[in-house]
Amino acid sequence: MLRIGLISDTHDLLRPEVLDFLRGSDHILHGGDICGGAVLQALAALAPLTAVRGNNDRGDWARALREREVVELAGARILVVHDIADLKRAPDTSGAGTVVYGHSHQPMVEQRGGVLYVNPGSAGPRRFKLPIAAGELLVDQGRVSARIVHF
Repeated sequence: MLRIGLISDTHDLLRPEVLDFLRGSDHILHGGDICGGAVLQALAALAPLTAVRGNNDRGDWARALREREVVELAGARILVVHDIADLKRAPDTSGAGTVVYGHSHQPMVEQRGGVLYVNPGSAGPRRFKLPIAAGELLVDQGRVSARIVHF
């Protein structure tokens, strides 16, 4: 079984408890609004990392990031985007059975039309009364399950 750590909307803040949760991941996906290259370096030190650019990601370090990434891990095809609304404008999920996204800061796991949608929420500064959260995907022979953890 493969464990994929999910994090989004860090806004240049990596909480120690979130880093502890992500330790032991086989891969980490970041759903954007990273806001600093040091966040990417710290996450990449834990596991292979795939990250997308969010609407608040600017500068030289952010230009290297794409707005969409598709990864295949343990037989699962996963699309990573920052804002789920981008899928309405350009709905191609590239055959992904799982979509990981951020932007809203609202953690959510939902199955729609045979696709698993997961927003790990925000692991960065608290916004309104929304929780601080991250998540994980567990992949077993191509089957994906998701879990959100609140901190």
